[in-house]
Amino acid sequence: MHENRLQQLFNSGKQNLLSIFFTAGYPTLDSTLGIAETLERSGADFLEIGFPYSDPVADGPVNQHSSQIALQNGMSLNVLFDQLAALRQRVSIPVLLMGYFNPVVQYGVERFCKKAAEVGVDGVILPDLPMYEYEALYARYFKENAVCNIFMVTPQTSAERIQKIDSLSNSFIYLLSASIITGSSIQQSGKIEAYYQRVKQMNLKNPVIFGFGIIDKQTFSKACSYGRGAIIGSRFVKLLGEKDYMDKIPGFINAIKA
Repeated sequence: MHENRLQQLFNSGKQNLLSIFFTAGYPTLDSTLGIAETLERSGADFLEIGFPYSDPVADGPVNQHSSQIALQNGMSLNVLFDQLAALRQRVSIPVLLMGYFNPVVQYGVERFCKKAAEVGVDGVILPDLPMYEYEALYARYFKENAVCNIFMVTPQTSAERIQKIDSLSNSFIYLLSASIITGSSIQQSGKIEAYYQRVKQMNLKNPVIFGFGIIDKQTFSKACSYGRGAIIGSRFVKLLGEKDYMDKIPGFINAIKA
């Protein structure tokens, strides 16, 4: 199977990877591709585009609000896939879709994977899709379409489960800095240090990327010292609620990566 863009990025050996999460259809229905394009130009290494859901239980207030507005704007998986038809004419870095499993089931998992591949999506993050269900029922649809499924690990995840996730993964593992909702800040406590170290010492075959509580250059650098990079979500989504947000994107990325 040929490597998709995500696998190429991780196999390139590049360090300090910065991924940005934002919600499709926020702040306006048609802002998604323009934001993606500007993020790539500004230096983001890969992107996570969230598809909104009416009951986003793991999201903090910022992302919940963006999801709500996006739904009011008329965003849905059908609309998103229509918009993403032009993705690869405008964006060349890896792109993942992130969201809850319910809309995917309603859309049809096999159809979703086919469509994702067709528009040039490289991976999917579905935090509430159980690992064993993925393995038993859906893994083949992801593999057939060369779409990576990304699993999440929290400080509570057992070593045995992390090994299992590592065996099922084929790009990277998403490490949550803590069992907190998105947008809460993490305290760089000894507890988190111990967790980072514990995962690092497991010598997993897949690289790890940190998410949740990464808000600035300091937290980004810290995460990069234990893994290949980090994901910034709520802090960026907050920026999209400001006036002239497009003009502010390059400075936002530069402040983290400089």
